Amino acid sequence: MNSASENSVSSDSNRRLLLYISCLAYTTIGFHFSIRSNIAGDLNTIFLSLDAAHAAEMVGSVLGIAFLGYGITILVISPLIDALGMGLLMKLSGILIVLGSAVTLLADSSSIQNPYIIVWSGMLLVGLGWGLVDTNTNPLVAGLYPRERTHKLNVIHAWWPAGIIFGGLAGLLLGAIETTWKTKVVTSMVPALLLVVFCFKANFPPTERAAAGVSFSEMIREIFRRPMFFIWFFCIWITATVELAPGQWVDMALTRTVGFRGIWILIYISGLMFVMRHFAGTLARRFSPVGLLWISCLLSSIGLFWLSAADNPVSGMLAATFWGTGVCFLWPTMLATVNDRYPRSGAFGLGVMGFGAMLAVYLFMPIMGRVYDNAKIRAAGGVDAFNSLRDSELESVLITASQSSFRAVATLPVILLIVFGIIWIYDKVKGVRIEVLHEQKISE
Repeated sequence: MNSASENSVSSDSNRRLLLYISCLAYTTIGFHFSIRSNIAGDLNTIFLSLDAAHAAEMVGSVLGIAFLGYGITILVISPLIDALGMGLLMKLSGILIVLGSAVTLLADSSSIQNPYIIVWSGMLLVGLGWGLVDTNTNPLVAGLYPRERTHKLNVIHAWWPAGIIFGGLAGLLLGAIETTWKTKVVTSMVPALLLVVFCFKANFPPTERAAAGVSFSEMIREIFRRPMFFIWFFCIWITATVELAPGQWVDMALTRTVGFRGIWILIYISGLMFVMRHFAGTLARRFSPVGLLWISCLLSSIGLFWLSAADNPVSGMLAATFWGTGVCFLWPTMLATVNDRYPRSGAFGLGVMGFGAMLAVYLFMPIMGRVYDNAKIRAAGGVDAFNSLRDSELESVLITASQSSFRAVATLPVILLIVFGIIWIYDKVKGVRIEVLHEQKISE
């Protein structure tokens, strides 16, 4: 890279633009996440014609496949981003989200014999696009701000819930004017197209690992010679599931139990997350990043157990406050903590963590759907009895199923109270050192 290019990449204005692009990228995938949650009931209606007894499980499967695509992309592309270039990959992320959305629109076409396969394929493409966002933005921002990783990663991840808010409100507005679910999906393409346009205006730097001269092989070895890394890998399976799996289920499940559209809960907790993530740096300094993770898991578990029992608007919103506050800091603080402790693992280390997170959500989404289906059939007294239920009886059975699906995930963060508690105590006794490999100099 010549000196002119170096100045362009490391200039203060370019650094700010890259931060803004990262925020837009998370807004894009948050918007699409919210729209998916909003149309889950529409997809359930489509799948009822295929298999009434397993329709919810099928919804969970198509929503979950995006997370598998997300995870595969992160694992495969993360070690290659310096070779392929972050600019190219960020543009491709927007293109894949648009393409996947377009495929999903074909689901209820009269010429389609199996809409499940169509939706599954479209959601997979969207997930690949999501994965490219996470693959690029985390090492990008961690390298741009190596001494403020926890704070800056929480800031860019604050725009994920901002996107959820925008998508949730858009879905409600479009629903109020009685548009089809397809119109909602089309709106999710708009921020993805904007992302592609803005990526052409920025110069993307190498990752911190590459800029510091850490070799590709050393990056790979760093993970396997530090066994504690795999404890963090285990932990992110749970933290990601606690945050993301219930979020895709709130509109379909909680609408029946709390007395208002469940999507409002998703919008509300997203507002909490957007505001609170901007204070993550202050809280991490007060409690330490691991202490913040411990507190987050405690609040998440309380909130999810309460949501599973909530039966009115007041209890629903109070429970959502605990859950939203709890999950607020989990994802970005987990990534920042791992990058602080294992910076030589570079983008690959972050990619392995992201892969574990997405694989966990992919596996758990159908489980939530299966719990929901089994609970509704059990409450009805069998498949035949369920198919013959009247409206009031059906509503009572589905309320029971909704509560069961949320209880299934509420126990998970309890496990991490033990794990994070041990690490927190160990850090207080032994101390923990944050290593900075390379710090970019700002050119005026």
